Amino acid sequence: MTVPLPQTDAPVISVIGLGYVGLPLAVALARHYDVIGFDIDAARIAAIADGEDRTGEIERSALLAASLDATSDTTALERASIHIVTVPTPVTARNEPDMSALFVACETVGRALRPGATVVFESTVYPGVTEDLCGPALERASGLKAGTDFFLGYSPERINPGDRTHTVDRITKVVAGQTPEIAARLAAIYGRITSGGTFVAASIRTAEAAKAIENAQRDLNIAFINEVTMIFNRLGLSVHDVLEASATKWNFLPFQPGLVGGHCIGVDPYYLAHCAQAAGHEPEIILAGRRINDGMGSYIADEILRALDAPPGVPPHLLVLGLTFKEDVPDLRNSKVVDLIAALRRSGATVTVHDPLASPAEAKAFYGIELEAEISGLAGYDGLIAAVPHAPYRDFTTETFTRLVRPGGLVADVKGIWRKRPLPATLRRWQL
Repeated sequence: MTVPLPQTDAPVISVIGLGYVGLPLAVALARHYDVIGFDIDAARIAAIADGEDRTGEIERSALLAASLDATSDTTALERASIHIVTVPTPVTARNEPDMSALFVACETVGRALRPGATVVFESTVYPGVTEDLCGPALERASGLKAGTDFFLGYSPERINPGDRTHTVDRITKVVAGQTPEIAARLAAIYGRITSGGTFVAASIRTAEAAKAIENAQRDLNIAFINEVTMIFNRLGLSVHDVLEASATKWNFLPFQPGLVGGHCIGVDPYYLAHCAQAAGHEPEIILAGRRINDGMGSYIADEILRALDAPPGVPPHLLVLGLTFKEDVPDLRNSKVVDLIAALRRSGATVTVHDPLASPAEAKAFYGIELEAEISGLAGYDGLIAAVPHAPYRDFTTETFTRLVRPGGLVADVKGIWRKRPLPATLRRWQL
């Protein structure tokens, strides 16, 4: 006979998936609750026990001080009355939702479910996934009934890798529950860990939809800037100069051009588009924005190759700086720098890649890209391409440029990090 869980104000909470989202959440919750942090990667668990977070989101001292029970043992989950699922939900090669990890998590949690438990999903999904897909998956694994024996909740993650201001303990957490009572309980739990307060959404579907459009909106704004960048390039104007002038207007939105990847902005619009198409609506603006942003790698490669003006039949030797999806983080998920590198190599260019933060093993495993270990030994390239503005690159000196690029070579500044810095007279400059 399965013993129901006691309903208390001090629940045991499990966090499923200890990545960029799960680990900061688990550490924050562990300041107030008995928390089990679960991950299928035993090496990840061992690293956490040693105070090492490969994502760079949690300081070693904070991780060692956390009263977190990190484990890869599924039986430990049976103690929990609240299960929070934070596994990744990427897209496939065809840009369709890939929820395989989510369903594996449902199977894992389902086998540990006890009557009275609540399962909360933080992973990005489209409206209806929690109740129509995850609920039945949990029922099959547990033999219990959603809404009667256990309950569902949703609280969209808002982690921004590398952001030390909008952390999980400072942002507003949106929560939703299968019943008003569950929603209120989740609001109380999350409310204890964040100074930003909680917002109770009208329904689980509403909360799912809110998550999807938050990042789709950013994607569209960046797509607009990327498109006007293409227009201004044809007119001989620097988009950065234009944006600098436009930003003096009080209500101008300060978006920047570039490569749009990562675990949210480059993914969430496809979840929203999938949902729209399933409902019989063709999402024109959402997919148009994605087409522009997905095409920026090839566009930038073409522009750089044109600016190189290399002799016919002589493959240029290029150095790409940065592989992660954004600056000052080690996160390689859905990096669009990969598209830039692929386009350059298709043209016949020889491309060397350096990134001081990315894991060489992950770069090789994910993308088949070999990373140079040290930039100090590199020199004499036909072109230097700043794809990701990591801090070490922002601090380049005149001597660094002179060493890395041959006389007459090109410095291609994708993000405009050196736009106001004088370059050696022997070098040429290209920027968006």
